[in-house]
Amino acid sequence: MMNGTRALARWEVLLTVILLVLVWLGARLSPVFLSAQNFANLTVAEMEIAIIAIPMTLIIIAGEIDLSVESMAGLSSAVLGFLWAAGVPLAVGIPAVLAVGVLGGLLNGILVTRAGLPSLVVTLGTLALFRGLASVVLGPRAISNFPPAFTAFGFGNVPGTPVPWPLVVFALLAGVVALGLHRTWLGRQVFAVGKNQAAARYSGVPVVRLKTALFMLSGVLSALAGVILTSRLSSARSDAGTGMTLAVVTAVLLGGVNIFGGSGTIPGVVLAVFTLAVLQNALRLADVSTELQSISVGLLLIVSVVVRNLARQLARALQHARAERNPTRGAPERVPPYTPA
Repeated sequence: MMNGTRALARWEVLLTVILLVLVWLGARLSPVFLSAQNFANLTVAEMEIAIIAIPMTLIIIAGEIDLSVESMAGLSSAVLGFLWAAGVPLAVGIPAVLAVGVLGGLLNGILVTRAGLPSLVVTLGTLALFRGLASVVLGPRAISNFPPAFTAFGFGNVPGTPVPWPLVVFALLAGVVALGLHRTWLGRQVFAVGKNQAAARYSGVPVVRLKTALFMLSGVLSALAGVILTSRLSSARSDAGTGMTLAVVTAVLLGGVNIFGGSGTIPGVVLAVFTLAVLQNALRLADVSTELQSISVGLLLIVSVVVRNLARQLARALQHARAERNPTRGAPERVPPYTPA
């Protein structure tokens, strides 16, 4: 456990260095990169992805995955637009949308934990299911006559600062989840399930309830991201959030979370979110095409995964070499055979 923690800490330091280098390159590429307005722009554009990345981190650490997050964001946007067009006030509509997210996550959790189906297959199916429901609810139309106070939240800043309101939401969520994951018994259970589910179950961890709760958290925060996306775009559409799942998984893996479960940190994912945001913003300001931006993000993810795997293999090789040099180290003490007096 200590070696894994140190490895993750080193990876977070490397991510910090990469982020600082990208900030330096961005400042060289564009004179407006370090402006307060550009900071607000690059931050607010990634907040929906960042919010969904929080529960995705927990789910992947627990050894599962949720591919339905983008369609849940689209479904929440569609339901919110439908309710508003029907005359339902936002004070009622937003809680109703969040409840839809909870139910969607509960469906995923039941199918994975109770029916024993692979989460990859289940959430791939609900990815299509939720998107289809969004099309049924709202159809091809877009609802855009939301009140100014609601739409201002999506792209407005905290008064007197360049900090967007969605960043405040993300910071609060990340802080609470990081505290729970890394400082409480509940977080230790999440890691235990991801490392060895059978051993965790025999140790008394309520695996079924834990995983179901994680999927429900993913559903409600995906719905929240859909509400924020609707606010930022000032429009509710059934296709909102399309392509978001790939960006979320990219941020989580770049943040050092093991795709096979059992390890990862919230601070690493937060650093990865801002690293991707700075990279894309710098390339956009330098008039780099969208295709090249996608290539650069993909290469960054591949390199990060390769580097982490090489580091793990090197650590295992060094440990094996030390064991060969000291074959008696850690061996059980030999007990002399019993000889009767």
